[in-house]
Amino acid sequence: VEPELFCQLGHFNLLLEEYHCLCVYVWPNAAFLYGLGMVYFHYNAFQWAIKAFQEVLYIDPSFSRAKEIHLRLGLMFKVNTDYESSLKHFQLALIDSNPCTLSKAESKYRAAKEAYESLLQTENLPAQVKATTLQQLGWMHHTVEQLGDRANKDSYAIQCLQKSLEADPNSGQSWYFLGRCYSSIGKVQDAFVSYRQSIDKSEASADTWCSIGVLYQQQNQPMDALQAYICAVQLDHGHAAAWMDLGTLYESCSQPHDAIKCYINAMRSKACSNATALTQRIKCLQVRRGGRLGRELLDQLRSNRASLKPLQLQMLEQLEAQLNLMQQHQQQKGSAPHWAGPNGDGSLSSSGGSTHPLSHPQTPHNQVGHSATPSPRQQALNHLPSPPSPPPHSATSGGAPGTPATKESTPLGNGPAATATKGPGETTANSTATAVEGLSNHVQSAAGDGGTSNRSPHHSSDNPKGGDHTPTTHTPTTSAPHKKINNIHPAVSSAASSPISAISTPSPKSTEPGQSTGPHGLNSPSTTTAALSSAGPATVVNGNGKGGISEDSQSPLKADPPATCRRPTPPHARTPPSSSSSVSIYPSSTDVLKACRNLGKNGLSSSSILLDKCPPPRLPPPPSPVLPKDKLNPPTPSIYLENKRDAFFPPLHQFCTNPSNPVTVIRGLAGALKLDLGLFSTKTLVEANPDHLVECRTQLSQPADENWDLSGTKKMWRCESGRAHTTIAKYAQYQAASFQESLRENVARGPLKHIKFGTNIDVSDERKWKLQLQELSKLPAFARVVSAGNLLSHVGHTILGMNTVQLYMKVPGSRIPGHQEHNNFCSVNINIGPGDCEWFAVPEPYWGVMSNFCEKNNINFLMGSWWPNLEDLYEADVPVYRFIQRPGDLVWLNTGTVHWVQAIGWCNNIAWNVGPLSAHQYKLAVERYEWNKLQSVKSHVPMVHLSWNMARNIKVSDHKLFQMIKYCLLRTLKQCQSVKEALAAAGKETVLQGRNRDEPAHYCTICEVEVFNLLFVRSELLSRKQKQYVVHCQDCARKGSAELDNFVVVEKHRMDDLMQVYDQFTLVSHTLIWLF
Repeated sequence: VEPELFCQLGHFNLLLEEYHCLCVYVWPNAAFLYGLGMVYFHYNAFQWAIKAFQEVLYIDPSFSRAKEIHLRLGLMFKVNTDYESSLKHFQLALIDSNPCTLSKAESKYRAAKEAYESLLQTENLPAQVKATTLQQLGWMHHTVEQLGDRANKDSYAIQCLQKSLEADPNSGQSWYFLGRCYSSIGKVQDAFVSYRQSIDKSEASADTWCSIGVLYQQQNQPMDALQAYICAVQLDHGHAAAWMDLGTLYESCSQPHDAIKCYINAMRSKACSNATALTQRIKCLQVRRGGRLGRELLDQLRSNRASLKPLQLQMLEQLEAQLNLMQQHQQQKGSAPHWAGPNGDGSLSSSGGSTHPLSHPQTPHNQVGHSATPSPRQQALNHLPSPPSPPPHSATSGGAPGTPATKESTPLGNGPAATATKGPGETTANSTATAVEGLSNHVQSAAGDGGTSNRSPHHSSDNPKGGDHTPTTHTPTTSAPHKKINNIHPAVSSAASSPISAISTPSPKSTEPGQSTGPHGLNSPSTTTAALSSAGPATVVNGNGKGGISEDSQSPLKADPPATCRRPTPPHARTPPSSSSSVSIYPSSTDVLKACRNLGKNGLSSSSILLDKCPPPRLPPPPSPVLPKDKLNPPTPSIYLENKRDAFFPPLHQFCTNPSNPVTVIRGLAGALKLDLGLFSTKTLVEANPDHLVECRTQLSQPADENWDLSGTKKMWRCESGRAHTTIAKYAQYQAASFQESLRENVARGPLKHIKFGTNIDVSDERKWKLQLQELSKLPAFARVVSAGNLLSHVGHTILGMNTVQLYMKVPGSRIPGHQEHNNFCSVNINIGPGDCEWFAVPEPYWGVMSNFCEKNNINFLMGSWWPNLEDLYEADVPVYRFIQRPGDLVWLNTGTVHWVQAIGWCNNIAWNVGPLSAHQYKLAVERYEWNKLQSVKSHVPMVHLSWNMARNIKVSDHKLFQMIKYCLLRTLKQCQSVKEALAAAGKETVLQGRNRDEPAHYCTICEVEVFNLLFVRSELLSRKQKQYVVHCQDCARKGSAELDNFVVVEKHRMDDLMQVYDQFTLVSHTLIWLF
């Protein structure tokens, strides 16, 4: 049986919700891993789902369902509190133009929500930033439908806004938003109190007064509503929402003349978004006014029929005939759309819906869930007090504070006393029964419509800084992209247990060439995503027996296109590589490219640069045999130097780089080489560059072998620290003050206190740090920052902190959390003194165990901050090297060693990375490069770029190192050829722009993978001739535009030049190095 058949069978069971049938998934390709990941995702097995989805993207970055994968990875990382990774995957889903179960707007809202919640996790967040973030997060939950059901969203919004007010009680905007939220859930008293607070805490706002007017209108207090609306329009004469609400109020009280004037003012406003509906409304009111005048004339003529002249009788007959025709016409129309009048006679739908076009689009008037006017008991309970004191300029020249801004209009009550208000709980004076009844009926109609409709989020004012009272028109939500589609499991019972289990499961699409199945076939080469998404409601199995998957009938892309609308597979689509196809690295470049062209898409993978044709990288298993317990604290290899000759003795280099020595301490180095460490002392640094930038980390001071939570009651792995910036001079003052304070403190241990650690201080500028950098040239060649035998010296550009020197300024307790060096390069660290540092180190073969511990503690091993629990390590049989670094000691960390460091005293340290020219170093660097790619983490060392530079600069005698470098060249050479051929076939030309001196390697702006030679750059940015490109990789460029519209492909190296480098890189008997 063909293995692919089992994969298709697995997808079929996935559609049938037979999640327990994952045993049929036995074929490890991208489609298989996608289906397996969906099964794990359904059962909330996020750890396994994440691994499966990551492997899909590693095998095939252009996988047809990559957007679905990024979306789910973002949700799962969010659940695991890895907000940085979550945000990155949401952003990757956002730039993908392919269809998805969530619309782009929903993805944007979710990405924004993750960003706000991630920001709130920051320690020592300024109160104003915290308040603003909570304000925005709360308002977004109130206005955005896609963030959950109404009840939960409003509850969360209120909580956020209340917390925002705790951080900033004087924010009038937050009080206003809180009032809107209370109004939407019917808590009118709380809403009114919040609105009053908003007016008290900030300058008068038209938005607030308009919302107060709506609140009064809902509670059948028309005179108070009138006064509030007038305050709003006098504060902002162009406030369309207030004019519309004021017109609605007049209309509900049978004053169409004034209502028309208000609607005209609303139409004049730039913020008016429904001018067409208002125009129709005005015409309707004018016709109604004309009809009323006609009826008055008709009644007058009828009462005097006996005395009428013949001409007058003829006019009377014509009027009666027209009246009969109008009545018959209205009876024939029956329940046709009609206007909401003073008596609440329904609502007019401007587009076939049940929407009142004049409902207060974005005010609580249309946001409350009441379906009818409150009962008399509710009215008694909810009756609001008089309006807050209006602003001084809200009174008119006529002495009547409630007179509308339009001179011709007549206020409700027809007198100056019409706007006078009573105390709390009392009705307004001079309000007629007709007016109250009309308003009651009108609000009942509008609220009835609003209570059963959904709001469109893009009509809402969701910017707390904007201040616009942008009304929300209540239209039934019929937009397909906003619906929750569930293609695979439409009635999943686990939705309550998982916040993300309701996301639909679209079918994977294979792009294997050479097959021609039906339009819904899983492996059809011409089946586009849109065609798959527009399939009918039934599950389809195509005729070739390989099974197919159709989308659910509720798909937002359902368009039922004809079968002839399918387009061919784009040239960049590819299938997982075939393990049986291979190309030798020894023939010439011409032969290699010819062989690769013959292999086609089933040949070498275009992503991995590993020597072996292997599956995605995996964590290494723990080394075996297991070490006995008495071997878990091995002695740290230490070498004592007495003179300069000892430092330059060749066996020292060999000993340090021996893979069996994870870490080596070279003691007495400064004395043997007569290094002037005083050049790096705090005093000298302040004198040299007092204003130099220092990254400052705020940490808890605690014992080196322990890591406690903030309360000091529980041990944990997570080691968080707040980030800020200062200067060398300011940190020097803190360092000195910390020392003086320690002299006054008692020896007894007190509660945990916060300390500050100055880290990542760049000292690479030779103009500022000439003496310091010259002093380091005294070191032996293998430990220098720049040397011919250092791989990082062949990168050709600066990588801060790796091939440049970094400085650390410490007080006791300062911590460098657990990590491996970038791309597993070696590290050199010298303690300047005067205090000591304590080091912990774990051999490289155990990094998989360390990664598993981080995963169990919901910490990202590569990007997170963690401090291992030694008890956990010893229980897992992990050896730990533990030693003291004294002033003048050099610590050599070998390739891939896991380590963490804590300062015992007050001291400074300098450090940089080194890459020995060895097969072991290159192999581990490439493996971490591929692991980073799998984990969607940027590699600081561009290994492809470095490999080509090594081929230019070095003649290698090590056969294994030569093989690995040559294989990397082969992979990238083949990739460049295939991309250029695909571009040529699509009629896309490349623009040759050679590399400049010291030009850095390029990374994709979106996914952060290295982009070699062929850079996809947006044409409008390239035309500006910027010094640095905004680069995309091919996959991200095609996700944004399948046809690469508005993209220019910049070529950095001629293919002939690359082929020449490939041919000239040969194995020699002795290693030769050229350093440029």
